[in-house]
Amino acid sequence: MRIGVAPHRLWPGSADETDDAVETARTAEDLGFDHVIASGHLLAGDVGVTPDPLVLLSAVAGATRRIRLVTSVLVLPLYDPVVLAHQTATLDRLSRGRFVLGVGTGWDTAEFAAVGASFAGRGRRSDEQLAVVRRLWRGEADAPRLGVPPRTAGGPPVWIGGHSDAALRRALRYGDAWHGAGVDAAQLALVRARLTELAETTERDPAAVPMTAGAYLLPPGFAAAVDLPRRPLGGTRASAESVREELGHLAEAGLSAVSLWLPVDARALPDALAWTAEEVLRHQP
Repeated sequence: MRIGVAPHRLWPGSADETDDAVETARTAEDLGFDHVIASGHLLAGDVGVTPDPLVLLSAVAGATRRIRLVTSVLVLPLYDPVVLAHQTATLDRLSRGRFVLGVGTGWDTAEFAAVGASFAGRGRRSDEQLAVVRRLWRGEADAPRLGVPPRTAGGPPVWIGGHSDAALRRALRYGDAWHGAGVDAAQLALVRARLTELAETTERDPAAVPMTAGAYLLPPGFAAAVDLPRRPLGGTRASAESVREELGHLAEAGLSAVSLWLPVDARALPDALAWTAEEVLRHQP
């Protein structure tokens, strides 16, 4: 299983808590993590502040050499698909193929109002946008030519977020992976079963759609800076053993990558990452 981390703490309360995100991403690379993730909210709100994911990951790309860069997730219906295709192709090229586009349909109506986009019909628009982005990345003859093509043939991998049937169909049609949140092994088994059922009406082999997910981790000995909306990995009184055991169950259920949000104070984040690398990452097969 590939393990990634966020380069800032879960739901920063102020902008200065994100100021060291690039340096934290360098630390994550040095510690051996597979990828860093960046969320995609446009507005500050109940979940704190959020840097722009493509700008943040571009800065990380220039400061690192190996670690992958994942949007988890970018709210696709807020973007013009041609502009997004160009931005992501550029990031994929300049990062030398390290970029992964994780997308979702969004839930915050205020963000849609702020950009003048309709909240209704966002799922259908997401499907249309993904089709356009894919055509542009591939450089199809009937599509406009992007300013630069992506380095990755056919474009960077796309992780499709969401748990609804519509999201699972989207993953089968357009995704290189499904991307969930806060799932346990039993829930993963249900997702795999549903993907298999829905694939009967498509030409896609459901086994060709890996499962990925975001998760919360509060390492033992660290205080939570925010209240978690879901049970963290290893439980509310996690130990290294309980975290590793749960990750093992997730891997057995088919999870290929997990992206960790750590809800600790920003000043404690480097130490929490070091604990995770030593007690969890080093023990992965």
